[in-house]
Amino acid sequence: MEPLDQMYQNLGIDRRVLSLAGEVEASLKERFLEIDRTAEYNQLKVLSAMQKNRVAEAHFSGSTGYGYNDMGREALEQVYADIFHAQSALVRPQITCGTHALAVALAANLRPGDQLLSPVGKPYDTLEEVIGIRESKGSLKEYGITYAQADLKEDGSFDYEAIERCINEKTKLATIQRSKGYASRPTLSVARIGELIAFLKSKKPDIICMVDNCYGEFTEELEPTDVGADMCVGSLIKNPGGGLAPCGGYIVGREDCIEQAAYRLSSPGLGKEVGASLGLNQTLFQGLFLAPTVTAGAIKGAVFAAALYEKLGFPVYPPAAAKRYDIIQAVDLGSPEALKAFCAGIQAAAPVDSFVTPEPWAMPGYDSDVIMAAGAFIQGSSIELSADGPLRPPYTVFFQGGLTWYHAKTGILFSVQKLLEKNLLSF
Repeated sequence: MEPLDQMYQNLGIDRRVLSLAGEVEASLKERFLEIDRTAEYNQLKVLSAMQKNRVAEAHFSGSTGYGYNDMGREALEQVYADIFHAQSALVRPQITCGTHALAVALAANLRPGDQLLSPVGKPYDTLEEVIGIRESKGSLKEYGITYAQADLKEDGSFDYEAIERCINEKTKLATIQRSKGYASRPTLSVARIGELIAFLKSKKPDIICMVDNCYGEFTEELEPTDVGADMCVGSLIKNPGGGLAPCGGYIVGREDCIEQAAYRLSSPGLGKEVGASLGLNQTLFQGLFLAPTVTAGAIKGAVFAAALYEKLGFPVYPPAAAKRYDIIQAVDLGSPEALKAFCAGIQAAAPVDSFVTPEPWAMPGYDSDVIMAAGAFIQGSSIELSADGPLRPPYTVFFQGGLTWYHAKTGILFSVQKLLEKNLLSF
């Protein structure tokens, strides 16, 4: 027996699972080479931005208190702006998560009487309360900001006629969610986002186009700001933090939009001048430097998961052969038992809390119980190996992350093993 197979079997992976996985992995060599080429391009892009801005050891020193004159923070924000080919950036540990970053960007650039438009259907669950689709204290709706939505067509294409009907003189900002969230729709490529932005601006030239870029950074050579996005928003505990950032978020884009966001995050009159980095500058720089290769490992894991579960007969989104525009792989498991077993497998493969069994619970911001598996070094870090899904038909699991391809692969093997042990599949 090969030493590698022996190691997997020592961890509890059945020989049948290993055999099937070996066949699938062998079929993906060309795909993996393509993923590596994208990672190499993005690695050079990050390196170039750091060298251009003369990143130095002195930038790793942190600030406290007000955070005045934090040259490391300022250099990091300029590096982000250059990577995204944007005018300005706000990159702060004070941004608690992706939803917070989106809420800051929206509230900063909308005023009472304005209309917010989603031209790509229903936004991610946690944004519903930010907008006021579901009633919540402090929502945009409470401040007199209205909301319009144009759903995607059944084939996932944009409904341009419906979008045009939504646009009026009050339409101030369009929010474009790149990734699928808890839905089976296709993730949007940068090219498709560019087409949508061009259409929106042809109908209303002054509309602000904001892209929720969560899970999409470094999956392609271009970012949404390269194709006309006025703002691009994301979380540092996803792709751009490289698995090292312990918290934080970013907003990049047009200078006036970012200035407004800075005033909203801190205070009018203070803006970007305050916000202590608290010794995190080195970690945020290093995580960003690693992000292209960490993201590539996560994409390989997603492709492998799709190919393996497709072979086992499960509906997968996107299909194994599809190009990737984020790190998320969705699998329709068909029952709550299978969803729980899959997540138990991911948890069992974790380096942290591997002995814990995940259970569904009523998470804040969601309208149904959610199960989450994440034995992560950083709490909630979805660039690390993780899986989650709402307890509702068709019991879809959303798998993402893995700081290395090998760990992502191991997690998928464990998920299949748990389904096999529960007699929820056979082969």
